[in-house]
Amino acid sequence: MATTKLPLDKIICGDNVETMRTFPSDCIDLVVTSPPYDNLRTYGGGTWNFKQVAAELWRLVKPGGVVVWVVADETVDGSETGTSFRQALHFKDIGFRLHDTMIWDKGGFSAVGAVQIRYGPSSEYMFIFSNGKPSTFNPIRDRRNIHAGTKSKAATVRLPNGSIKRQTHKSKLSGPLGIRFNVWNIPSECSNTRRWHPAPFPLRLAGDHIVSWSNFSDIVLDPFNGSGTTTEAAYRMHRHYIGIDIAAEYCDIARARLAQKVLPIGDGDN
Repeated sequence: MATTKLPLDKIICGDNVETMRTFPSDCIDLVVTSPPYDNLRTYGGGTWNFKQVAAELWRLVKPGGVVVWVVADETVDGSETGTSFRQALHFKDIGFRLHDTMIWDKGGFSAVGAVQIRYGPSSEYMFIFSNGKPSTFNPIRDRRNIHAGTKSKAATVRLPNGSIKRQTHKSKLSGPLGIRFNVWNIPSECSNTRRWHPAPFPLRLAGDHIVSWSNFSDIVLDPFNGSGTTTEAAYRMHRHYIGIDIAAEYCDIARARLAQKVLPIGDGDN
């Protein structure tokens, strides 16, 4: 039975599905999470049921809300599992839009022996699912514009019949920075951070997604909160947060990070 009040700004230690079932429907603006990838990491929290988690997220995310799902695949007997793609298709099957398939370029890899048989795996998927059209998009402008200071030309678009149509708009001077593309080059967490958790994602990664898909005072959920990267980023970005994790040791770490009263991340907030 769902409660009528959300546990805002809390780290909850427990089963994420059972916990989410106590939340009212249509209450979450943004989910930023990175679930366990196949058997690539051991978390000490036991198994989890993907379809049950996905069903609860569909119930909880508001119309216009977004789920950022950061995943990768294990390689078994020389073949990647494809679990990430199956998860993405299931999200679509239950009602979500696959709004964007983004790539996290980590700039390096840790798969021992991988380059003996293939190119080094240095990226992960960041699927952006939405409940209908996203109600918020605050694009980050940090891509250096090589055409800065010049007047933009009329854009063209290829029509379904193959012909080219010229878009009509007024020319204007191009600024020094353009909107970031959907491949984000953000280094992995350094080894001293990994002492908290076997696979933390970078604070900047979580923060940039929170800035992009939510506004001040929105509610950000991470049902696989781990050592608390998403909840710390949400706190820094002046959003409400809810973090759920089954491992008590990670919940303690997440609470300790929030207790530091950290400052906002950079100057990318909206």
